[in-house]
Parts: sequence; C-alpha cells; structure tokens
Amino acid sequence: MSLFILAAFTTAYSGWHTVMKRVWEAYSGFLVVGFVFLLFLVAGVWMHWHHLYHWAADGITDISDPHYDAILAGKSGFLNKNWYTFGTVVIVSVWAFFAYRLRSLSLQEDERGGDGYAIHRKIKFVSAIFLPIAAFTSCAMIWQWVMSIDAHWYSTMFAWYATASWAVSAFAITILTLIYLKSKGYYPNVTAEHFHDIGKYLFGISVFWTYLWFSQFMLIWYANVGEETGYFLLRRDNYTFIWYANLVLNFVLPFLVLMRNDTKRKFGTLAFVSIIVLIGHWIDFFMMVKPGALITAKEAALLEAGGHAGHHEMTYEFMMGFTIPGFLEIGTFLGFGALFMYVAFTQLAKAKLEPEHDPYLAESLHHHV
Repeated sequence: MSLFILAAFTTAYSGWHTVMKRVWEAYSGFLVVGFVFLLFLVAGVWMHWHHLYHWAADGITDISDPHYDAILAGKSGFLNKNWYTFGTVVIVSVWAFFAYRLRSLSLQEDERGGDGYAIHRKIKFVSAIFLPIAAFTSCAMIWQWVMSIDAHWYSTMFAWYATASWAVSAFAITILTLIYLKSKGYYPNVTAEHFHDIGKYLFGISVFWTYLWFSQFMLIWYANVGEETGYFLLRRDNYTFIWYANLVLNFVLPFLVLMRNDTKRKFGTLAFVSIIVLIGHWIDFFMMVKPGALITAKEAALLEAGGHAGHHEMTYEFMMGFTIPGFLEIGTFLGFGALFMYVAFTQLAKAKLEPEHDPYLAESLHHHV
C-alpha cells in the first residue's frame, strides 16, 4: 500500500510529501520478504499443510466425489490452486519489481544532481504505469488471499473494504515512524504541517472505511440473501465483543479525536490515534480471517472423517485464538511488526533520508497548510 500511495502522489504532481518519501520507499522493500512468506502459504495449499481454504480440498469440485460442492465448483475457474499460485508468485513479483525500480530511480536522483528533472519524469512514467496494475491486481489478490477463506460468500465491496484498511494502517505506521525518527534527531524538516496532512488522510480514510463497513453490511442485510447474510450473522452472533470493538477502534475514536483541526498537529495525539487504529485494523483482519478459517478447519476434519456439514450445522464455542486473539495471534502480530520495521529501518539506513535533488523538495520544505 505504501508503494501505491507513493506512486499516486507522484503521478498527481504532489510535492508536500517529498521530504519524507524515503519512508514509503523503505516500506515497499518489505515486498521481497513478504513474498518469501507467501511462498510457504502457496506450498501449503498444494501440500495440504493447512486447511485455510475450503476450495482447495480434494474432490470438492468433482461431481462424482461425495464431498462435491456445487457452489465452489461454479467458482473453480478462479478459486483453484493454479490461479492462486500464479497470482501470488507473478503479481507479487511485479509489485516487487516496481518497488525496486522506483527506489533505484529515486536514488539516481541523488547521484545525478542536475539531471533530477529528467529522472523524475521517469519516476512519474513508472508510477503512472504501476497505478492501474496495482489497482486491478490488488483486488484479485484480496479476493484470493482473504475473501476466498469464506468461499461460499462474496461481496462486490470487499476489495475496497480491505484496501481502505491497508491504507489507513499505512498512514498510521508512517506517523509512528516519523515521530520516532524525529525523537532521535532525524527529519528536522518534517513539521507539524506535514503531520497535519498525514493526519487528514488518517481521518478521511477512517471515515471511508466506515462507509464501506456499513454499506457492505447494510446492503447485504437489506437484501436478505441467505448465502451472503450468513457471513455477518456468524461474526455478529459469535464474535460480538470484537465485532463492536472493531467499529469503535476504527471509526468512533479516530473520528472524535481527529475531528478537531489542531489535534492533527499534536504528536502525542497523533501517536495515540495511530496506535489505536493499528490495533483496530489488526482486529479488522482478524475478523476477516478467523471465523472462516475456523469453519474450514472443522469442515476439513469432517471431510477426513467421511462426513460433511454446512455452516448452519457448525457449533461455535469460545476458543482462544478464534473467538478472540490469542497469544499466538498477538505474538505473530508483534513478530511480523518487528520484522517489518527492521527491514524498513535497514532500507532507510542505505540512503539519505531527504532526497536532496528531487525537484519538489523545495515545495515540501516550505509546505504550509
């Protein structure tokens, strides 16, 4: 998401972010590390190391098999191991290539000096190519990685919903990183004016996420389509606490705190809201993944035992790690967070924090809201 944000700002002739664009370049370097972990997920689909996806079960789309599922058979043109592998390997590789290309061009700006405008035109060109690719491929991968966990369900708004969650998390991490670096004496030219603009994105996208959260739920509930309504019924009735905590953390608190103009200029307030938003959207993705993963795991056990059951036949009891995040989930969150920041700081240490020959640097240094 940080790569998409950087490409969007560059294509839109934005200049205010230039002084801190190295942070987003550093974040995009994690794509290579993330790709390695995704390969294990792909291998697990083929080798049956996990039961994350119901559609990956053997015989589920074979009409002669007793475990045949007509709904999943109808979706098998997209929900299959080959497309999952192609999408993960090829698409993420393309994202990593654009991250490397934009990073290398940005560093060339520092080296060339007077040729900065010529190189910056190349950066704009590469960014403009990347934007439509990222827009379409990210939707496909969200459907594959996340939405297909609940394989019988679908929503035309889900890709927007997950993308908004990515975006607001990216701005929250950016705020926390910049505040930390400033506390260590770095980024003296990043001022309250820059934080004010990042805070506006944090506020605005939180509202946009809430609009999608409500619209997706309201439209499906209003239409009362059984195979779609069950997705929300499962989460509301069996994950009640975090169902409402999700809305409070990701909308109510950011909305009330950031509504005032001056709060977007206060580092302490921004840091507090950013931490709340990060925790909230971690819970948001927990809600996207865990209920469907629990169902798939139980159905996999039934299939291995020679039985089959629909979602309405499942029993839901309190389970640490499923009903609420457990120690494994918290540890994984902290572990990946630490790894992400290690990669980001390593990338930041390899180049000047301020792109001194970027033609928009002067505009960023004199930015005033």
